[in-house]
Amino acid sequence: MAGKSGLAEYNRKRDFSKTAEPAGDAPARTTGNGFIVQKHDATRLHWDFRLEVDGVLKSWAVTRGPSPDPDDKRLAVRTEDHPLAYGGFEGTIPQGEYGGGTVMLWDRGTWEPVVGKSAKDLAKGHLHFVLHGERMKGEWILFRLKPRPGEKRENWLLRKVSDQFAQAGDALVDRGLTSVLTGRTMAEIAADAAGAHSLKGKKGAAFAAEMVSAARHNAKLAPKAKVKVKPAALPRFRPVQLATLVDAVPDGNGWMHEIKFDGYRALIAASGDKVKVYTRSGLDWTDKFAPLVRHIAALGLPGALIDGEIVATDASGNPSFSALQAVLKRGHGEQGEDNALSFHAFDLLELGGEGLSGLPNLERKERLAALLAGASPPIHVADHLIGAGERLYNAMCSAGQEGIIAKRIDATYRGARSKNWVKVKCVRRQEFVVIGWKKSSARARAFASLLLAQVENGKLVYKGNVGTGFDARRLEELAAAMKPLAADAAAAEVPREDRRGVTWLKPELVAEIAFAEFTAEGSVRHASFIGLRPDKAARDVTPERATPVAEVDRKDTPAVKISNRDRVIFPEAGLTKGDLADYYAAVAPLMLPFLAGRPVSLVRCPQGRAKQCFFQKHDAGTFGPAVHHVPIREKDGGHEDYLYLTDAEGIVSCVQMGAIEFHGWAARASDVEAPDRMVIDLDPDEGLGFPEVRKAARDIRRKLEDLGLVSFAMVSGGKGVHVVVPLTPGHDWARHADFARRFAEALALAEPERFVATMSKAKRKGKIFIDWLRNQRGSTAVLPYSARAREQAPVAAPVSWDELEGLESAHPFTIRDAAKLAERAAGKALTGWGLAGQALPDL
Repeated sequence: MAGKSGLAEYNRKRDFSKTAEPAGDAPARTTGNGFIVQKHDATRLHWDFRLEVDGVLKSWAVTRGPSPDPDDKRLAVRTEDHPLAYGGFEGTIPQGEYGGGTVMLWDRGTWEPVVGKSAKDLAKGHLHFVLHGERMKGEWILFRLKPRPGEKRENWLLRKVSDQFAQAGDALVDRGLTSVLTGRTMAEIAADAAGAHSLKGKKGAAFAAEMVSAARHNAKLAPKAKVKVKPAALPRFRPVQLATLVDAVPDGNGWMHEIKFDGYRALIAASGDKVKVYTRSGLDWTDKFAPLVRHIAALGLPGALIDGEIVATDASGNPSFSALQAVLKRGHGEQGEDNALSFHAFDLLELGGEGLSGLPNLERKERLAALLAGASPPIHVADHLIGAGERLYNAMCSAGQEGIIAKRIDATYRGARSKNWVKVKCVRRQEFVVIGWKKSSARARAFASLLLAQVENGKLVYKGNVGTGFDARRLEELAAAMKPLAADAAAAEVPREDRRGVTWLKPELVAEIAFAEFTAEGSVRHASFIGLRPDKAARDVTPERATPVAEVDRKDTPAVKISNRDRVIFPEAGLTKGDLADYYAAVAPLMLPFLAGRPVSLVRCPQGRAKQCFFQKHDAGTFGPAVHHVPIREKDGGHEDYLYLTDAEGIVSCVQMGAIEFHGWAARASDVEAPDRMVIDLDPDEGLGFPEVRKAARDIRRKLEDLGLVSFAMVSGGKGVHVVVPLTPGHDWARHADFARRFAEALALAEPERFVATMSKAKRKGKIFIDWLRNQRGSTAVLPYSARAREQAPVAAPVSWDELEGLESAHPFTIRDAAKLAERAAGKALTGWGLAGQALPDL
C-alpha cells in the first residue's frame, strides 16, 4: 500500500534481475536525516521527493516538480518507501519494468522538522520541515488532501513556506536541468550505456560491488557545469549613480521602486575568489567587511561590478544605520557575528568584461537577478515593484523605514546625481559637517550638542546644532573622534548667541542627522543624531532640497511629435498611427530589455498595414537623434550603418516614420560577433491548428531541457510560437547557426511526419517548419511586445509554459492590451522570462 512503512511493496514491484535499482533490505540505521530528489522520466516525467525517516526513504511523486513559490502548491502522490541505498542512484531502469526510464539525482541534502514538530506528524497527514539542499532550501510543508471515495492513492500537496529562499515563478524546475551528482542532462544519462548496471543474480557482496562500480562510473563523469573558466579581470571602481530628492512618489509604469536601505552604499568588484568592496566615494573597505567578502568569493562570479547597500538590522529586524555602526565597532565577523551584515544588490554595471551601464535599468536588474540566482543570505537581490511606488512608500513609512528609491525603467546608469533615480524619504535625513561641540553642564556628558554646517557655493554655512540621539557609548566615541580635530577658529560663520562654550573643530567629521525641517534662518529643527559617515567626504556635504516630482515625472508618451495621429493604420480594427504610438510608449519599459542595444530591422508601412510594407535596417539620418547607428561589416568586407535603439523615444521615433514591427539581431550592437540568443521559430503549414503548434513547442522545450538549456515561449502575433533560448556570449556565429540547424534537422529526422527543417513549401504540407535560419549572422526575429502588421493589430508576447497550454491562437493580444501586458509582465508567471544566461552546449 502506498505510504506503508517497510520495503515489501518496493521489492514486490521490481525484477532485480533486470533493473539497476538497489534491492530493499531491512533498514540499516534509523537516525539519518538525508533527503534526495530524483528527476524521473518514466511513463510521465515527475520528481521523486524522498525524506529519510526510520531507516527508509519516505517518498512522494511530485508531478510538476517542487516550486519555490509559496502560492504554488504542487501535487505530491505518496508512493512506497524506498531503501536508503536508492538515495545515490542515477542511471536507467529497463523499459518494461516498474518505473522504467531515466533517473537523475536532481537534489540532495539534509532535513529536519521545524521546532516543535517531528517526523511522527506524517501519520497525522502533515509535516513542516526545513531543507538544506543544493536546490531546495528553507521551510516547506507537506500535507495530505482529504481522500475521495474510492481513491486508492494518497494525494498530498508540497508547498514552499515564505522565507528568504522563496521566489516567484518556477525557477527550481525550469533552471535545474542537470544532475547534482554528475552534472549531466537527462539526455546524457539516457545515452550512457555504462550507466545501466545489471544486478541479475547478485546479492550481498556481489550487489554491493555492483553499486560501488556504478558509483565509480558516475564519479568519473566531470560535471560540465563546473568546468572552470578563467575569470575576467577584477573590475575597477567607477563613480556611482546618485538619486535626487523629490517631494512625492512618481507615477506610472515607467518607474521601478525599491526600498531605500539604511546602510552603507557599496560597489562590489568580484572575479572568482577575488573581491573588493568600495564605498560610494571609492574608498577600499574590503577589510571592514571580511565575512561578506568570503560569501561573495564563494559564488565564483565571472568579473562582476555590483552596486548595492551593506545593511545591519536592529532588534525588530529592520535595517538600521545605528545597528550597522555598532556591528562595525564590535568587529564584524568576530565572536559568531559572521552574518551580522547583509548585502542587498540592486544594480549590475559590468559582467565578464562587458560594460552594462548603457543598458536600461530593468535589464540590468534582471541580469543581476540571473547572476545571483544561486546566492543565499547574507547576499540578496533587492526586490522592486513596477508602477506601485505609493503603496511601497506607505508600507516603508508605516514600518519606520527611511523611504524608497524610484528609478526610470529605461534609463542608463550614470556616475552622477540625476533625475533618473529619485528618492522619497519618510523623514528628513541629511549629512552635515561637524564644526564644533558645546560643553555640557552635566558632568556625566562629554558634550551637550554638536554644531553643524553644509557646503553652499563652495563654503561652509552654519545649519544649527543637534543635542539628542546620543547614548553614553556614542558620547564617548564622539568625544574621542573630535579630540584630535580641535581648532582655534570656527570653519563657518556662527551667530554670537550660538558661539558660547563651543570648542571648534576642523571640518572633517560627517554626521547623519534626522530632523523635522529647516527654520526660516536655515537651521535644523528637532534634530537627532543618527551616526557618523566615514564613507562620505566633508567637501561633498551639500543641502538636499526636495525637487517637485512634477519636474522629474513624465507622461507615458515620450517627447516625439506624432504627425497624422488619426491616420488609420489597421483598417480592420480602426486603429490609428496615434494608437500605435501610444501602445509603444506604454510598453516601452517591457520591450527595452529585449530591444535596447541590438541592431534592429523595421517593418515600415507608411500608408498602413494593408498597403505596401518593407523591411528597413539602414538609416540616412531621417529618423532623428533618438535612433542610433552602428557600423557592421558586410559580406563584401565593407561596412554599413545599422539601426539600434536605447529608449522609448527611439521606438516612438520609428513609429513616426511609419514603422509597425521591430525585429532584432541575436547579438548586441556593442559586440555583433557574439550571439546571445537563439530563436526556434515554429511556422505551421496552413492546414495545421494551434494545438499542434503548442504541442510542438512543449516537445522542443523538453528536447532543449535534455541538452541542459532553459527556454521560454513567445506567441508570435501571427500563427506560430517562438521558443527563445537566452545564451551567454562566448561562441561565434558559425557555431551558433550550426547548433540551430543540427537541432532542427534532428527533430525533422526523428519525426518527419510532424517537422521539416527546410523552407521548401512543397515539403511543408501538413507539417511545422522548424525555422532555424533566424540564427544566422544578420538575420532577425520579431522582438517581444512588437506589434505585427496584420489584421486587428496583434502583438508578439512572452507567455509562461503553463499559460501557453490554455491559448487558442498565437495572437491573443493586440495593441489595445497595453495595460494587460504591463500587468502580466509584473506577475509571477513571467518572472525572469528570457534571462537564463547559459552556455551553448555541444550537439
